[in-house]
Amino acid sequence: MRFRALVAVAGLLLTALTVEAFAATQVKSMRLWRAPDNTRLVFDLSGPVEHSVFTLTAPDRLVIDINGATLAAPLTASTSNTPITSVRSAQRTPTDLRVVVDLNKAVTPKSFTLAPNAQYGNRLVVDLYDQEADAVAASAPPTPVTTAPAAPAVPVTPAQPAIKLTPVPNGKRDIVIAIDAGHGGEDPGASGSRGQHEKDIVLQIAKELQRQINNEKGFRAELTRTGDYFIPLRKRTEIARKKGADLFISIHADAAPSKAAFGASVFALSDRGATSETARWLADSENRSDLIGGAGNVSLDDKDRMLAGVLLDLSMTASLSSSLNVGQKVLGNIGRVTSLHKRRVEQAGFMVLKSPDIPSILVETGFISNANEASKLATASHQQSLARSINSGVKQFFQQNPPPGTYIAWLRDTGKIAQGPREHTVRPGETLAMIAVRYQVSVASLRSNNSLKSDELKVGQNLDIPATTLAGQP
Repeated sequence: MRFRALVAVAGLLLTALTVEAFAATQVKSMRLWRAPDNTRLVFDLSGPVEHSVFTLTAPDRLVIDINGATLAAPLTASTSNTPITSVRSAQRTPTDLRVVVDLNKAVTPKSFTLAPNAQYGNRLVVDLYDQEADAVAASAPPTPVTTAPAAPAVPVTPAQPAIKLTPVPNGKRDIVIAIDAGHGGEDPGASGSRGQHEKDIVLQIAKELQRQINNEKGFRAELTRTGDYFIPLRKRTEIARKKGADLFISIHADAAPSKAAFGASVFALSDRGATSETARWLADSENRSDLIGGAGNVSLDDKDRMLAGVLLDLSMTASLSSSLNVGQKVLGNIGRVTSLHKRRVEQAGFMVLKSPDIPSILVETGFISNANEASKLATASHQQSLARSINSGVKQFFQQNPPPGTYIAWLRDTGKIAQGPREHTVRPGETLAMIAVRYQVSVASLRSNNSLKSDELKVGQNLDIPATTLAGQP
């Protein structure tokens, strides 16, 4: 009897301790991001919690019960351009918090918790999917689901609009470049000493690159994200595929353990390991961003895994060769406008590059952890120069390797793109005007293609000669 009494007392004490532990968890703040077809709510917590979510109608609202938590501060965030009209909260019990999200239309919720990482503590993430825009999310059961702290579910990627092919002369399609601005939303990426966030800088560079590419006849650029919201790494390449991309470019501005590290780099996928310690470190840090945003593993859906593996290997080999080719051209052009960290394309296991059917490169525009580079990266002029250099490398690659059925392939096949050397090494006595006459191009195009600020040349300097059309041809 005494033993049973002791067990009972111990059980009561354990229960009390458990309640006290849960009661110690506080909801510290709420953050909100709007994506093309969903709204993400992130509740920052001081510790783990259990929760459940369910929807109500007439009027539409979402109820989030957070067990073992109290509110540390009012939940405030801008709800403009979202289905949320207001957020209310109250303690159901001294240890249970209820949050009510008032809505102006029905949504489909998905929720999960995230464990602490290098950037954040415990978090509760609730994604509100617009029902009319996401058939996958809409198929989720609307009944309440209780979720204990566990591995996060995979958020559904925002639905993308249908591919819109812009007609070009002679009915040939554009070459499509998918530009991926790294990080976003609650994943800010690396940070500079003056508070610069990688996610903001790379989105500005991506938008500038898109603008420049769209000014090129026969090319079209698409962004994987157009604003400040999170997209899992694997989903970024899926978006590129839906856009019909011929090339995938992921833009970053990362940090390094040493604040003295500087210079831009270009990476392609490696199936055997990283080519340098820096490449390995960067790949690890970038791949961890899914843990920040809450993405899980992706498995092959094909039942015949052996056949799928063979096809994947064959496709990967072909796309990797093209990735290294275009990467080297982009790197050579970037080296004309900024310092390089390495003078060759490096290889590492970046998850965002693992699209077997699309040549893919990752451009590290510089180290935001380096104060001088961070200041440069934040300026519009340097962003324009970087975008121009990437654009030049992309054009050079596709003028030599145009996909069949494209306008650029038609130009090449009909002899409307002049053949011959596309690079020129400056010799003693040569001027920019002399080189322009030799290759039948304008001085202005030489300046633009090589990001030259003046007509002054140095002996031994390499110039990229822009593609030209033959006389009398459009």
